[in-house]
Amino acid sequence: MKRKILFITGTRADYGKIKSLIKAVEESEDFEAYIFVSGMHLSKQFGSTYQEIQKDQYKNVYIAYGLTVTNDMSYNLGSVICHLTNYVQRVEVDMIVVHGDRIDALAGAIVGAINNIRVAHIEGGEISGTIDESIRHAISKFAHIHMVCNEDAKNRLIQLGEDCRRIYIVGSPDIDIMLSSTLPEFQLCAKRYDIPFDDYAIFMYHPVTTECEYLSENIRKVIDALIMSKCNYIVVYPNNDSGSEIILNEYKRLEKNKHFRVIPSIRFEYFLTFLKDSNFIIGNSSAGIRESEVYGIPAIDIGNRQKGRYNLEKNKNIQSVREDTKDILNAICRVENYRYKAKHFGFGDSTKKFMNILYKEEVWNLDIQKKFVDLRWSND
Repeated sequence: MKRKILFITGTRADYGKIKSLIKAVEESEDFEAYIFVSGMHLSKQFGSTYQEIQKDQYKNVYIAYGLTVTNDMSYNLGSVICHLTNYVQRVEVDMIVVHGDRIDALAGAIVGAINNIRVAHIEGGEISGTIDESIRHAISKFAHIHMVCNEDAKNRLIQLGEDCRRIYIVGSPDIDIMLSSTLPEFQLCAKRYDIPFDDYAIFMYHPVTTECEYLSENIRKVIDALIMSKCNYIVVYPNNDSGSEIILNEYKRLEKNKHFRVIPSIRFEYFLTFLKDSNFIIGNSSAGIRESEVYGIPAIDIGNRQKGRYNLEKNKNIQSVREDTKDILNAICRVENYRYKAKHFGFGDSTKKFMNILYKEEVWNLDIQKKFVDLRWSND
């Protein structure tokens, strides 16, 4: 019988990360792919992105329509856990695959661990900033198998007491799609999303959940800088964390400005085309840390959301600035000095490595009961 692999996706971002893995499992003769769709995907305000998953025509997709999606992360977590518990008990999956640091992934890890289902965590061991980092590490402690991007992430998991025999370095799966030859042409993307310019930057800015009291002032200063720069921008809605309504309210200032095209959500492959052809990316999205360097696109990282996730000496395409109008404008003027390609998070072969791991009997024979592995310090 085929082993059933369940993928959890709650946002447009994590779906882009695991899409190539889902398709590989779907095409396999030895595994069956199941997809549980929840969270931000269900929000009409943020683009009803569950429809993009439906368009990919997988055999086994479950849209959790019954979920109530709010701006309260703890409420949403409980709701996903309840719905997912009913689903996995009915389908009887063999493995749950989760990605990153969102609450839908945490729900998947909790449900899997408590119900003795193997949990595989993609991109654990990384530094996220804000509450996301705590969520990511919590997921790692519930997970039984770790598929990380690089040696740094592996070492962090070992510091968390994880057994190195459970950790596999596979890189970031979205790079497989980034380096593929199947991305849509720019003109097709521009037509689909009604982009009126071909000389532009991308702006993505999410709430910093631990700094909500400063959000209104911070986003005002950022938008001031973008307007004053006179550059063209493709603006993508934030995620639905607490504070997103403050950001969206500030975006109303852009509605009649010809330099801005504000879009709730962009299909992942189309976003990659826009990124590859952009002048720079600005904001506090992880796309400015990870995907930008693969294409050598200059990135301006604003504020604290991604702090600690990069090193300016190593990630040479990034400028780090405060939420300060003058600092942001100065960074925009310098972007051409930051065109630098690198591959710190993988080489485009993550899907192949992922499938090789699924075929390892040692993975399926791992003890479902984990034990903390102490570090043995010495003075040598």
